[in-house]
Amino acid sequence: MEERILDWTQVMALLPDRNPWSHKGDFGKILLLCGSRGYTGAAALAAMGALRSGAGLVYLGVPECIYAIEAMKLTEPVVFPLPDADGTLSTDAVAAVLELLPQMDAVLIGSGLGQSDGTLAVLKAVLREAQVPVVLDADGINLLSRHRFLLRGRTAPTILTPHDGEFVRLTGALGADRRAAADALARELGCIVVLKGHETLITDGTRCYRNQTGNPGMAVGGSGDVLAGIIVSLLGQGLAPLEAAAVAAWLHGAAGDACAKAMGQYAMLPTDMINALPRLMK
Repeated sequence: MEERILDWTQVMALLPDRNPWSHKGDFGKILLLCGSRGYTGAAALAAMGALRSGAGLVYLGVPECIYAIEAMKLTEPVVFPLPDADGTLSTDAVAAVLELLPQMDAVLIGSGLGQSDGTLAVLKAVLREAQVPVVLDADGINLLSRHRFLLRGRTAPTILTPHDGEFVRLTGALGADRRAAADALARELGCIVVLKGHETLITDGTRCYRNQTGNPGMAVGGSGDVLAGIIVSLLGQGLAPLEAAAVAAWLHGAAGDACAKAMGQYAMLPTDMINALPRLMK
């Protein structure tokens, strides 16, 4: 099966035009369910990655115990508290999440979320009820690895963003042929797989993009949270799911390359990648 490789011209052509009569609601209302005690950075990075890649309205739901921290960190997203227990979302958060879902264009769940009975209950509810694309990142994937049945019957698009370790948790092995493994998982689960790493692969099991932007300086905690935020942002803006994931991977890697050029691979941070995005998307 053919692999496609994007360049800047193709990426710009895939990004939607911005009508001068548009308003913020036209550029995607997205819901992020991220963060837990000790992992406030993941939620903030995902939210800012989403905003810097063009999302119109970003709603960030976090456990109540970290709400004050996130509200101080972030001014542009709509940050709101959800019921928590022991630092993570509790089962009482499900009702509030379900009330918001019908208003959203895309959802991200998992970045820094933690693994508990409450987060599992929220994940189940989102996958069961969301009629829009859902991105599963980090602990969203780790929870799914123990409860693969959660994707049964789901008709709206689902995107998984595993690194190698998370992929092994999902499947038991990776092997030397990364493309074949990613294709097989995408077909088995009926989802899009973004297998992160050197030359990230984005596949729906039939069509595949191989990303050639990025560098080792991006191997730092928080980098994947930024990517997840960009993916859900582009989904909310109306890109087709496979292309949204592929364009996000290209932009994320290109932002990392710009940072490496400006400051070297040792010093760059995920916040630098977020700040590099505006120079790419114009």
